[in-house]
Amino acid sequence: MKEKKGQKQQVSALFDRYRNQLDNPEYVEIELLVLIVAIIRPKKVQLFYQVDIQFFLDFLQESADCRNQFIYYLKRVFRQRDLDQLVSDTGIISYADFIYELRKRITERYLPYQPAKSTLQYLLNQVFYSPKDADWISTISAEQLYELFQLCEFYSIYDDETGFEMIEILYGIELLVQRITGRAMETDVNKMVPEFQNFDSPFIAIMREFTELNDRILQSERKYINSEDLSYKQLLVLHRQCEAYIETAFGNSHRFGISIKVNQSLLRIRQQLERIKEMISFLVIDMESQKVEKTIHLAKTVIGYNSRKSNIRKLIGQSTQLLAYEITHHTAQTGEHYITSTNQEYWKMFRSACGGGVIVGGMCIVKLLLGKVGTSEFGYAFLYSLNYAIGFTVIYLFGATLATKQPAMTASSLVSAIEQGAADQGVDRHRYWVFAQFFARLFRSQFIAFVGNVIMAFPVSLLLVWGIQQLTGVNIASAKWLHLVDDLNPTKTPVILHASIAGVFLFLSGIIAGSISNRDKHNSVYYRIQEHPWLKKLFGKTKTDKIAAFYEKKWAGIVSNLWFGVFMGSTASIGMFLGLNLDIRHITFASGNLALGLFGHQMELSTDIWIWGILGIGIIGLFNFLVSFGLSLVLAFRSRNLSSKELTKMAKAVWIYFKMNPKSFFFPPKSKE
Repeated sequence: MKEKKGQKQQVSALFDRYRNQLDNPEYVEIELLVLIVAIIRPKKVQLFYQVDIQFFLDFLQESADCRNQFIYYLKRVFRQRDLDQLVSDTGIISYADFIYELRKRITERYLPYQPAKSTLQYLLNQVFYSPKDADWISTISAEQLYELFQLCEFYSIYDDETGFEMIEILYGIELLVQRITGRAMETDVNKMVPEFQNFDSPFIAIMREFTELNDRILQSERKYINSEDLSYKQLLVLHRQCEAYIETAFGNSHRFGISIKVNQSLLRIRQQLERIKEMISFLVIDMESQKVEKTIHLAKTVIGYNSRKSNIRKLIGQSTQLLAYEITHHTAQTGEHYITSTNQEYWKMFRSACGGGVIVGGMCIVKLLLGKVGTSEFGYAFLYSLNYAIGFTVIYLFGATLATKQPAMTASSLVSAIEQGAADQGVDRHRYWVFAQFFARLFRSQFIAFVGNVIMAFPVSLLLVWGIQQLTGVNIASAKWLHLVDDLNPTKTPVILHASIAGVFLFLSGIIAGSISNRDKHNSVYYRIQEHPWLKKLFGKTKTDKIAAFYEKKWAGIVSNLWFGVFMGSTASIGMFLGLNLDIRHITFASGNLALGLFGHQMELSTDIWIWGILGIGIIGLFNFLVSFGLSLVLAFRSRNLSSKELTKMAKAVWIYFKMNPKSFFFPPKSKE
């Protein structure tokens, strides 16, 4: 009560201060409006909090002179302010360039764009400048807003004799209709919707229909229509067809892939269709009482558009969700190959992981030799990256397994298991149970892959370094043995940080694979190779088909592994350049390095070194898994618009399943699940 009384006194003091200016018929500055809203604006917008403006209404009722001055002041302030830009542009992404739009919104968030002073948007920018303004305004009761409307003697947008405001809305809708028609006719957008190619475009039809309706409204005395108007009903039908067109285009992304440019174009059309639907509703009046009601609603709507026009989180969310889905869709398909079900698949994974361990053992030796090359940090980064990139690509092409590549590729498969469980069972508890069973399959697949990598990398590295000594008489590991074993000791080096960095790179390599696959699908690269006239002439149709098939199946994985190698090989050099203790630790290389440290110290290591070395390998593997899998799971959730609260239910289901059947997390069942 005291707060309301204080606010009323503040308003009274404001009117006393501006009394002389309000009497001036030339005064149109908006400082008074800014200050009044500042008094009403709550200090903190809270959930379920309702803003009460009764103190301001009481003041206007009790002070007739002030109210009359305020009415004339408002009429001067609002006179002939352009509205069309708020309808056609504000809050809608401007271009198909995501980076440009993001940069634009970040800039406008802290240095807002200011339109001409003759526009309504300028007034809203100055008065309702906070992004939260639309939220608290929406909590003001309809009764209080109606009373404010009456006290200030506002015209409804339908009763102004000039029809000026309705013309602005009609012009804004016309701009939107023309823009969506032009954008929807672009080749990249049409390509996404072959189902509509043999039919008349709903966008052209809606443009024709609205043009006729627009002309009829402008020529009539009333600047509105009723809900039984046939043109209005036809517009709604065509609008639904346009929405179906866009949804079909988004739905076809798994068939044709999608680029960020096309994604942004479709998002822009979707936003414009939503805006058209909202604005058309203001053209319809069935009862006189709706005029004031819709005028107030329009005011709240345009304030909302303007307040949220620089919403960065919403832009990123809308722009990345579909692309994230397409990327994770690829990794989900690929990830299925990393998850075993039967006893036969389990031991096949073990043999594949052993092959990966053999190759990594050789890579450990090559890296140790490259470390003896006298070159710059850039040179080391290049050589190490080359070693990693070639090694990882060879592992991939030979069908071997690098254990930690699994989590980044299987998180999407796990989320798909939830969706599939929901589709099959239709009950939440069943879909989490499906997830728990699927997670057990993943965990045991990861476990046996770790085992295969580690138990082969150690002896292969040991055998190769011994062979080099036999051939050359030089123990190449003797100078670095202490460094190699200390790198595994979490008490001497930041093992967890370095293992987590490797986990991030594993996640990024999965993203790259999905992105390349999506891009190539969208650009029809496989088909273009298959039908390349020069290749068919040079190699023949059969071999060209094989080249195209190889590219389709392997290229995304090759690029992913090459970049993974670059990330792994250059981290330490970048860390040295920045003065930061950055490096990578990978479980398989850790096993090989422990073998090199053992041989470098004449096959003698203390018990402490053995304990910390083995423990370090386990810690490295754990954080390689947790970070890469965690980031991939977050992306998979984001791509399917699932709540993070689902994680708790998933973890609970996994824990219950583990207590019931712990063996299934390490060893396969006798028959396929």
